[in-house]
Amino acid sequence: MSRLDMNKPFLPVRIAVMTVSDTRTPADDRSGDILAERITAAGHHVAARAIEPDDADAIAARLAQWIADPQVDVVISTGGTGVTGRDVTPEAFERVIDKRIEGFGELFRMLSYQKIGTSTIQSRALAGVADGTYLFALPGSTGAVRDGWDDILVWQLDSRHVPCNFVELMPRLREHLPPGHD
Repeated sequence: MSRLDMNKPFLPVRIAVMTVSDTRTPADDRSGDILAERITAAGHHVAARAIEPDDADAIAARLAQWIADPQVDVVISTGGTGVTGRDVTPEAFERVIDKRIEGFGELFRMLSYQKIGTSTIQSRALAGVADGTYLFALPGSTGAVRDGWDDILVWQLDSRHVPCNFVELMPRLREHLPPGHD
């Protein structure tokens, strides 16, 4: 159940979108397009967008670049979360994550189960925080992007969502870092 407190202000966040694929191009990146459209429709800003190959080094490098960018609050990737040999997005995310958000993958698979049944077990969707930036890895299908955004992220990235949301925690994500850490 998702509720918004319309007495609270909406705070737009800056979201980078990464498509992980060896074959997609800007011309045929349907999952990335759907995600970018939903981000904008919700009132947020697409801060950056990229397509990276199924290569853990390339994915981790792009994540590190965006984590270091003060103009990026959130990174959402699509693709590379399966179990085949080329699916390395979770491994790349693990290289940069400070804290995992275990409930994201669990909730994603629970909601996905209602739509695709036991096939959801093949998804390694995950989330975490790295140096104050939220990171979310979604599967690459258009349905998975819709499910992840429409059923979870649109709510948790809305500052009006009650009883709590990710946005209200953003000022506190870097509390563990030493003073002066950039």
